[in-house]
Amino acid sequence: MVHFVGAGCGASDLITVRGMKLLQKADVIIYAGSLVNPELLQYAQKGCEIYNSAKMTLDEVLEKMYLASESGKEVVRLHTGDPSIYGAVQEQMQALEKKKIEYDSCPGVSACFGAAASLNLEYTLPDVSQSLVITRMSGKTAVPEGESIESFAKHHASMAIYLSAGMLDELEKRLLQGGYSADTPAALVYKATWQDEKKYICTVGTLAKTGQGAKIKNLAVVLVGDVIAKSGYSLSKLYSPDFETGYRKIRRGNQDVSD
Repeated sequence: MVHFVGAGCGASDLITVRGMKLLQKADVIIYAGSLVNPELLQYAQKGCEIYNSAKMTLDEVLEKMYLASESGKEVVRLHTGDPSIYGAVQEQMQALEKKKIEYDSCPGVSACFGAAASLNLEYTLPDVSQSLVITRMSGKTAVPEGESIESFAKHHASMAIYLSAGMLDELEKRLLQGGYSADTPAALVYKATWQDEKKYICTVGTLAKTGQGAKIKNLAVVLVGDVIAKSGYSLSKLYSPDFETGYRKIRRGNQDVSD
């Protein structure tokens, strides 16, 4: 059995309980060494085979999975953040299917959520934004034409932009071309939730300058949107006394209003 496990965005205690337990019983762990916190490997049992996939090709990773599965071993493929976001897991899963090897997935905390926690930020504020766009700039991996930074910027929704910290000049230009004003709030969070985390609040118009000043070239998520200002929003209807739910009647003063 192969378990695809999200390691979380950095801090070793942000892995899920399920993910931790899978690590503890694994016979083989293949981890994304360039991004996964090595402290997580402390959960491995004695005698566990551990491989760093940063030094391996896809075929080499799959070969380790095949051999371990044929021997009846439990395998954990440990990916950074949540495997479903830029995890390159689908190609591995389909290769396992061809070999009739069972697998499952365990979610993890992605970088945009670690960054939000570090900033005590809510992406979905009433009357400001009710949507979060998770995207990236085109680089070694192309982005479909309809998913350009400019096209998403037109919506003025909250944005979390991955894998783009080394292209902040171009990112800033495209955000402005898409319709964000130069004074739209933005943030750079480097290695969210790691011990050496760094976070910077800026604007779309000062994004590149902020990154250059902080010498950030990678390992950072870029956040954009008016929610970063934490102002201009309405209170949630969920807790309003004039909003009825399945658990609470409309209230006037301290009294429930009956039908």
